[in-house]
Order: sequence, then structure tokens, then C-alpha cells
Amino acid sequence: MDLGSIFLIISLFLLVALYIARPFLERSKAPQFALSALERSRDQALSSLLAERDRALSALQELDFDFALGKVPEEDYPVQRTVLLQRGADILRQLDALNPIPPAAATSGAAADAVLAEDRIEAAIAARSAARQSSAPASAASPADNAGTAMPDSDDSIEVMIASRRRSRREKSAGFCPKCGKPVQQSDRFCPKCGAAL
Repeated sequence: MDLGSIFLIISLFLLVALYIARPFLERSKAPQFALSALERSRDQALSSLLAERDRALSALQELDFDFALGKVPEEDYPVQRTVLLQRGADILRQLDALNPIPPAAATSGAAADAVLAEDRIEAAIAARSAARQSSAPASAASPADNAGTAMPDSDDSIEVMIASRRRSRREKSAGFCPKCGKPVQQSDRFCPKCGAAL
């Protein structure tokens, strides 16, 4: 036997040994991979629940705002608000199940848990409303809608700007061109579309 044959046999033996030992080596890595897959699925569930929580809070804010504007009937408002609060409380319970709180902070009883979840939702809505109002610019006037309730400051400033723009456009309008029928302003001597003398 020559030296090349010996190296060939040794290399084949090592390859076969690695092939046989491969399942044992991968088995030790499997729990880490399974753990990371479990963590990934938990993170995905957590992020989807957080998105659902934000949607529920936005829906509650919109419902409150629409009720303040008189868009939601008084008999429908409590029912819709209760449904949204229950949905938000369910989402918070699922979030608490994913992120367990310490035993000292845990409360006993399903009724206490529901009240706690609804209180947390109410606090989150109040915090969002306060943040929105603090970031909105202050307006000079605060008009009220037909129902007699005051609109939020950001909407007040927008309504004031729209009204002043409409008023200025109405004052500048002089009618229509007798030739082409396009609108003209008081300062126009010729039609901007067809050039006819006014």
C-alpha cells in the first residue's frame, strides 16, 4: 500500500464519521432553534395584539368625537362604546397573557380583571386625547356645531381657515364670461380662458 491510498482511506473514514455524527450534533442545536422559533411566534403575536389595541383605541376616540359632533345617536352610543371597550379589554387580557405581570400586581377575579382592563383603556384614551390637544395649534375662535358642543382646537382652526377662504373667494367672484361661460373675478378685464373683453 502506498501513501496516497492511506490518505484516501483516512479521509473517507473521516467523512463517514462526520456523516454519522451529524444528527447528534444537530440535535444539540435543535432546542435553540425551536426556542428562537417560539420567541419569533410570540413576538409576532405580541405585535399583532399591539396593533389591534391601537386600532381599538382609535375606534373609541373616533366614536367619542363623532358623538360629540352629534353624528352618533344618543341611544346607539353607549352600546357601541361598550362593545369597543369589551374588545379592547379582551385584547389587553391577551397582551397580559403574553407578558405576565408579577404576582404582587395581579388581581383576583374575572370581574376585577375586566374593570382593570377597561380602566387601562380609558387611561390610554385620555392620554392620547391630551397628547393630541397639546400638539394642536391654539385657535383664535372656538365655534360650536349645531348640537351646541365645542369642536376640538385643531378642527376650529381648520374651520376658520376654510370659512375665510370661502369668504375671500366669494368677494372676488364677479360672475361668468358671457362668451365661454368660465368664472371670472372682479379684477379681470378680459376672460382668462378665451380673452373676451368683459
